Order: sequence, then structure tokens, then C-alpha cells
Amino acid sequence: MEGPPSLIKLFVSFLKLGLTAFGGPAMVKYIKDLSCRKNHWVDPEVFDHGIALVQTIPGATAMQAAAYAGLKARGGAGALVAFTGFALPAFFLMLALAAGYKHAMNIDLVVSCFKGLKVIVVAIVANATLGFGKKMIRTWQDLALMIPAAAYLFFKGSPVVVILACALAGIFLYRKVLGSSSGRANLSGVLGETDTRDALKWAAIVALIAVGVLGVLYLVRPFLFKLCAIMMKVDFFAYGGGYASLPLMLHEIVEKRGLLDKAVFMDGIALGQVTPGPIVITAAFVGYLLSGVLGAVLCAWAIFTPSLFMLLVTSPFYDGFKDAALFKRAMRGVLASFVGLLLAVFLSFAMAVHWGPASLTIGIAAFLALYKKVDILWVVLVAALISAIIL
Repeated sequence: MEGPPSLIKLFVSFLKLGLTAFGGPAMVKYIKDLSCRKNHWVDPEVFDHGIALVQTIPGATAMQAAAYAGLKARGGAGALVAFTGFALPAFFLMLALAAGYKHAMNIDLVVSCFKGLKVIVVAIVANATLGFGKKMIRTWQDLALMIPAAAYLFFKGSPVVVILACALAGIFLYRKVLGSSSGRANLSGVLGETDTRDALKWAAIVALIAVGVLGVLYLVRPFLFKLCAIMMKVDFFAYGGGYASLPLMLHEIVEKRGLLDKAVFMDGIALGQVTPGPIVITAAFVGYLLSGVLGAVLCAWAIFTPSLFMLLVTSPFYDGFKDAALFKRAMRGVLASFVGLLLAVFLSFAMAVHWGPASLTIGIAAFLALYKKVDILWVVLVAALISAIIL
């Protein structure tokens, strides 16, 4: 193992990696290569332990993996530095794309491109739903939670209600599947005592900054306070990775408050696939359209803050609760519900598209390409080019 890197080196390393962070969760491999094999900042087994953690707490998996690597390399400050460096390239590119979108949507060629990109968004969500479903839906209990979750959200129900209800139902439904006595929570701490204090200290700093920013916004910019509160709510309940944020954001931004049209929201998701980084960077697009550059900055900050806080708070104690029976059954219920929520989003987006022979062909081709693991960036770019020509 090498000595701990400087915070500047850590920031620059993750900034460079963030420039090529296409593929969402697939980036975890490259984060591991950077942290474990190239620089030897983190032991590979410790990193794998961290990936198990980030898959059980809210937030985009790759972002959380970067933060965990920073945490193990340089403590809480390292987590913040790695997290920020990894996110910045996606944020700045999304900011530029959102600005271009806002000023170019009256151009016929651009309109044609986005007609095709809406079809691609449907294909992306369909592929994500299938992928989640193959992984998560294995028993009748999973189906018993997935189907009502999909129906409830499709008819404009709250995804937060679904998540909480399925967590509670999972405790009872999975009693035989996952057992009733596989372990109890033991919060004695698994990092050393010093590491535990450091992680919790930085969690407190993140929380205090959030409270301070929200307090100021509440007093001077109430609309921005509302936007930040929405994004924090989305992130706090987005278990299962970045795609889990889509049902929550769709409900809060489009269906519940009508802040954006569904078609515009889908355009934001499409642009998010052209940027490196997680799909939740769509929050910056939403913020820019609703409140300019400041809105983009604050929405991006808000969509990442709760999950970073959760990582810092839970990392010292993960070994103490990961085998607890109640936790495992509740999490199984939550993850099953997200398959249903994504299915509802797929149906909602599909109904928002004007289908014809050309768009249907593009959609099917895109879905098959994504299913065969073709790089999502190329799928989006090729679809935009074809759409500009034929739609």
C-alpha cells in the first residue's frame, strides 16, 4: 500500500476519471483500478466491502464508490474531494448542454434530434427495467410488491409511499425467504475508533452546511429552497442506484408540481446520457431550466448531498447491520418496488412519445443495442443523427 495521497492529487485523479465516466455503474471497475491497482490507496477487499455498502444506501453507485475510495484513502475530507472531482465534469457539460437546449429548441433540426432522443429515453428505461427485473424479481413475493408498486405510480401515486410500504411489507413477506434470525444489528463500529470519529465529523459538517444553505434559501429564495428540498428528497429515497431517482424525480417535478413538461424532462434525461457521470445529473438540467446557473448548481448539490451524508454516517457501522434480518428483508422489499416504479416510468414515457414506423424502428434498435451492452453514448449520438435526418 502507498502512503495516503494529498487531497489535491486525489481531486485531480478523480476529476480526470470523471471526464470519461460514461456507463454509470460500469465505472466502478475503473474506480477500483485507480484506487487499488494503479495507486494502491485502498486494499481491493476493502473496496469490495465498500461496494456492498453503497449498493444498500441511497445514491448513484459510481458516485458513492468514488466517495468511498476517497474515504478510505484520506478520511472524510478525501470522500468529499473524490466525490466532488468525479462529479464536476458531468455537471459542467450538463450545464453547457442545458444552456444550448434552452436557446436552440426553436430550430427544426434540434427539434428532430430530440424527437428521436425521447424514443432513446424509452429504450434506456426499458433496458434498465429489464436489467433490474432480472436481478431483483425471483420469487412470488417480489412480484407481489412489484406489480402494485407499478400500478400505484402509474396512476400518479407517490413513490415515497410505495418505497416505505414495500420496506414494511418486505419485513413480513420475506420472512421465510431470507430467514428470521440471520443476525441482529451491532453498531459497535468497524473502521477504527479514529476513522469512525473522522467519518462522523465530516457527516456532521455536510449536514450543517446543508442546513445552513437551506436556511438561507428559505429566507431569501423560497423557490430555490423548494427545488433543493425536492432534489434532496429524491436522493434520500433513491435506493438501488441512479436509475432509482427517475420515478421520484418524474413524480416530484412533472406530475405533482408541474414544474416541467414530461417531454422536456425526457430531453433532460437524454442529455444526461451524453455527459459522463450518473443519470441523476439530470437534476442540473432541471435546475438550469427553472432558475438558471444558480438553480443548476444548487440542484446538483442537493441531489448528491443526502447520499454522501448517508455514506459517511453508515460506513463505520456497515458490518454491524448488513446481516440483520430486518434490514435485509426491508431492503429486498425496497429493491423489488423499484422494478415496479421503473416499469411505471417506462409506460409513462412510452405513452408520451408519438410513435410511427421510423420512431418504432429507432426505439427497437436502440433497446437491442443497449441489451447487447453497446456503449450508451454511441446509442444516443447515433440516434440523434438518424433522427435529424428522418424525423
